[in-house]
Amino acid sequence: MAYLIAVVAGFVFGAVDQFLGTIHFGPWGWTVSGMSAPWLILPFLAGMTQERRRRAMTSGLVATLAALAGYFAMSNSPMEGAPIDRFFDRVVTMVSTGYNPLWIVGGLVTGPLYGFLGHRWRVARSWMSAALVTSVLCLEPLARKFAGMLSGSPVVWGAEVVIGTVLAVMFAFMIAMSRRARETVPPTA
Repeated sequence: MAYLIAVVAGFVFGAVDQFLGTIHFGPWGWTVSGMSAPWLILPFLAGMTQERRRRAMTSGLVATLAALAGYFAMSNSPMEGAPIDRFFDRVVTMVSTGYNPLWIVGGLVTGPLYGFLGHRWRVARSWMSAALVTSVLCLEPLARKFAGMLSGSPVVWGAEVVIGTVLAVMFAFMIAMSRRARETVPPTA
């Protein structure tokens, strides 16, 4: 059941991400659609649902692959003005050209990795997991600026940093509370 949820959630995420980039909400829509951090948070959340490491990594991978499928499907769907009779040819072309093969390979690596980080957060309140999730949010605009790829709405990029900062504070609080709880539990004899 967890994998089915990961497939559905991932597919919907990818389709919505692509759809945001094409509808006319102004620059904030395509700025949000172009962000990388949500694509790492998705497998983290999928991994957080699992108590076992291997299942968490698989859930992260499944969610990421489903998100890519949703993205490519929406890109080539009639909702985007693409003819239905050319759907599969268009998807194959899109998957195999431009930067898309690189994004797919990246998803094959980061899906299981962030699924694992989600698992580590769930079972151990890992500060490393928290740091890697919040850093992708807080540092993405800076990394894009350094690479000459920061475009779109400055408000969206600022909101991403604010969300990352709020999550960092929440993670720090939760880590402190879990340590305090472990310290107050009397040892068993």
